[in-house]
Amino acid sequence: MEKYTIPNAEPFFLPGGKTGCLLVHGFTGAPTEMRQLGDFLHQQGHTVLGVRLAGHATKMKDMIRSRHKDWLVSVEDGWHLLQGHTERIFLIGLSMGGVLSLITASRLPVAGVVAMSTPYLFPDPLFRKIPWALRLASPIIPLKSKNEGQWFTPELTESHISYSHNPVRSVYELAMLIERLQVSLPAVQVPALVIHSKNDDYVPPDNANLIYQHLGSQNKELIWVDQANHVITRDGDTARVFKPIAEFIQTH
Repeated sequence: MEKYTIPNAEPFFLPGGKTGCLLVHGFTGAPTEMRQLGDFLHQQGHTVLGVRLAGHATKMKDMIRSRHKDWLVSVEDGWHLLQGHTERIFLIGLSMGGVLSLITASRLPVAGVVAMSTPYLFPDPLFRKIPWALRLASPIIPLKSKNEGQWFTPELTESHISYSHNPVRSVYELAMLIERLQVSLPAVQVPALVIHSKNDDYVPPDNANLIYQHLGSQNKELIWVDQANHVITRDGDTARVFKPIAEFIQTH
């Protein structure tokens, strides 16, 4: 039977206790990025759902057709699904998944939110000022090469599931999403945990400081990790990421 989803990139649901953890992967990525963290949180007794964002983990043309609202709806769908199985929900996102989680935390009732390796500023200073140029350029230059840097655990790159390039039309949608994040952060009033690696060469660490500063929550924490690059849910010393998240959930 033919499947549209890339093998091993499917969403996952791990039933457990009354606390739900909604895990959100990053731009061009797949739920696989979140599976190891999901298994860890499930072992803590929690119910875990790893969503697949619209247009991801299938074919790149699907992502090019999707819009940032579709990605937000994917997270909202996950929230609704967990509502039927749990009493409280924590949003936990990586990179763009962190952007989506923070925006959703400003809109829907959740117990807390965790943002890992999350951008506050669009990385290119030129397109940060004129993001519409990306949309205009996308028919001429549809794809942009990726530079995710050097992993601290390089053997894991072979099993990392992600599109090989960044679709320029989708990069424009990411820029729109980041603009929405900047407006939404003061409205995030629930407990918030921001985690970033000092060695992230894809989303510079200053982004974590900016997110922390603009969060509206009075209950917020910023944790720095070493020995990891951008995908801190898989690369390097993941225990230094997973343990604070489990403690954050236990506390709140």
